[in-house]
Amino acid sequence: MRFQSLRTRLSLAYALFLLLVVGLGAFSIHQLNDYNRVTAEIRDRWLRSTRILGDLNNDTSDFRAAEGSYLLADTFRQRQESLGEMRQLDASIVHTQLRYQEIRHDDREDQLYRSFVKLWGHYHRLVEQERQLPPEQAAILYRGQANVAYSAASETLGHLTQWNLIGARNAAERESRTYDQATGLIAGAILLAGFLLIVAIAFITRSISNPLLDLVQRMQRIANQEPDVSLPTLQRSDEIGLMARAVAVFQKNARDLLDTQQRLAEQAKTLELALQNEKDATQQQHNFVLMTSHEFRTPLALIDGHAQRLYNARERLGPEDVGERAQKIRRSIQRLTRLMDGLVDMPLELPFHPQDVNMEELLQRLVQEYQELFPTYSFQVEIGVLPQRRGDPELLHRALGNLLSNAIKYSSETEPIMIRAWSTGAQWQIDIVDHGIGIPDKDLPHLGERYFRGSNVGSFSGTGVGLFLVHQVLALHRATLHIGATIPHGTHIHLSFDSW
Repeated sequence: MRFQSLRTRLSLAYALFLLLVVGLGAFSIHQLNDYNRVTAEIRDRWLRSTRILGDLNNDTSDFRAAEGSYLLADTFRQRQESLGEMRQLDASIVHTQLRYQEIRHDDREDQLYRSFVKLWGHYHRLVEQERQLPPEQAAILYRGQANVAYSAASETLGHLTQWNLIGARNAAERESRTYDQATGLIAGAILLAGFLLIVAIAFITRSISNPLLDLVQRMQRIANQEPDVSLPTLQRSDEIGLMARAVAVFQKNARDLLDTQQRLAEQAKTLELALQNEKDATQQQHNFVLMTSHEFRTPLALIDGHAQRLYNARERLGPEDVGERAQKIRRSIQRLTRLMDGLVDMPLELPFHPQDVNMEELLQRLVQEYQELFPTYSFQVEIGVLPQRRGDPELLHRALGNLLSNAIKYSSETEPIMIRAWSTGAQWQIDIVDHGIGIPDKDLPHLGERYFRGSNVGSFSGTGVGLFLVHQVLALHRATLHIGATIPHGTHIHLSFDSW
């Protein structure tokens, strides 16, 4: 089998493409040069001549008008001003003639221009004579011979201008024809180049690209452990054939490994299932311990605090005080009982029992509980009018209690904790602000993850489930939580309850 290299085929295709690009570029440049030559002729000859002749017409007309002003002047000063204007215009006409003479013209233009120069020189000499004559004779010369000489020069200049305009129009038409011709030829060359490029692409696609893609797909099927994958390019005499034969060897080895992998996979699956069952049981036990420890701590502390106050003040408390404190103890016990019932049942989701909630009363009661539980801390409470809305008061009590408990835990007794609540329309807005240790910026994205605790909490006790519970409760109430923190100046928690 004779070996035919893909490199040779690709090199030939690339060489053809390069020659095609070079040829197309050279042809386009040649056509653009023709167009540029015609454009340069219009720009450097016709347009320039037109502007110069326009200036010459303006200057000669102004010179004739200045001549009349000179003859009609009543005072010496007026004659001097008119004479100065004529001198300026005369210098401008001479300069314009020099500019016109720098441009290459055809014989007809040169003939008309020389005729204009001769006639204008004759007229200019008559103007010089006017200045030497008395006013009456100068006026006769102005209206007679000078007028005839000016008209002849002006008419010749007009013919020259008209000839230039005709030449510019013819050049513009020639430019348009040259542009259309160049555009057509370039477009034809592009179409031819596109056709040849399509032929080259079709050749590369058919003989190289498609066989390679097909081989890659078959290799992927073999890698995916698909049995009985055929390799039709085994008989090719180029690099693709070499790759196909190497893939055939890989396919044989893969088949040998497949049986071994299946046996190992079955054994690993059995071990993984046993290990996962053990992990699940351990994690459930750990989660239960953490949840019960975190959720029972606050109501037990409330019960213990009220019981100690009852004992210490047993001799001076009246029946009403005893009854009030007993009611608080009973509420804490009822809350603890509900927590125990919920933990025993272990629902996958928090039980949600919506009803009309008086948030003002709930916040006042929550602050009173924590004030009694932590008498050394001070609270700044600003609670506005909050409209009633649907929600679960027990879940809200637990969530807000977690936030207030954290504010107390991570703050000192010297700085007050602020609780502020107000409404915007039907929405509740609640702020809880402390001046404690704050939260590092790197920890903010992870707050609310189960068992996550800030990197700066140090020896502070906690399990990392409080904010996880808060996020679950807020999600049930269509509320959002925003935490702003600076170290070491505290944490600002903002809750926004959207309207139902």
